[in-house]
Amino acid sequence: MSGSELVHKFIGEGAGLVRELFELARERAPAIVFIDEIDAVGSMRTNDGTSGSAEVQRTLMQLLAEMDGFDNRGEIRIMAATNRVDMLDPALLRPGRFDRLIQIPLPDRKARLEILKIHSKKMHLSDVNFEIISSMTEGSTGAELQAICREAGMMAVRRDATAAEMADFTAAVHKVKSDALPDTRMYT
Repeated sequence: MSGSELVHKFIGEGAGLVRELFELARERAPAIVFIDEIDAVGSMRTNDGTSGSAEVQRTLMQLLAEMDGFDNRGEIRIMAATNRVDMLDPALLRPGRFDRLIQIPLPDRKARLEILKIHSKKMHLSDVNFEIISSMTEGSTGAELQAICREAGMMAVRRDATAAEMADFTAAVHKVKSDALPDTRMYT
């Protein structure tokens, strides 16, 4: 489940979804409860006085209660993912809830090369040097590398070509990488 799916505007909906999720896990044990984007519901608690933040806090409290309710959790494991671990409420990270943090770094050059090969394996290619492309994509995520392959394919289609070429991939790198940069223009 995505953490953002647990955030609702109506009071009690998010907490109810958490209860249902864990009831389902108990019924289907052995089970893994995986919550993607846990930061959407598990960010540090603040009191800004809005009903929206109060609802998120209620949902987080229900999640914490469900996690604690499993004594030893038996046949149920709880996993979560976020790219904003710095925003997580400390209560989520205490022993007995999420015991281990595993950081998955950005892919290195060799991993980028393999990811590019995976996402281009069904493409028709003409003289594409993925060693060069992997060197050009320092700091790219797997999703960005997938987008580069897709964009290179689209560029070849727009040219009415039968295969994607090196120029398509280099142009795709520049397009995807420039799209990923934050907008730093000043407005007056």
